[in-house]
Amino acid sequence: MNTQALKALVELRARPEDVERIEWLGTRANEGQLTGDERQEYQSSVMFANFLGILQPKARRKLQAEG
Repeated sequence: MNTQALKALVELRARPEDVERIEWLGTRANEGQLTGDERQEYQSSVMFANFLGILQPKARRKLQAEG
């Protein structure tokens, strides 16, 4: 990845409305009230967040190494 792509990855954040939706889905999941579509949406969101949680630190390290 080039520097511009690494910076974009490091700065990537969910929009407030997306965070609110994920929190709402999480609450419904904890209460056992998710529909099938909601469950799929929530699981995809959690998987993507985990994926970013792995990639962003690597991108930060690479940017720091480039100095």
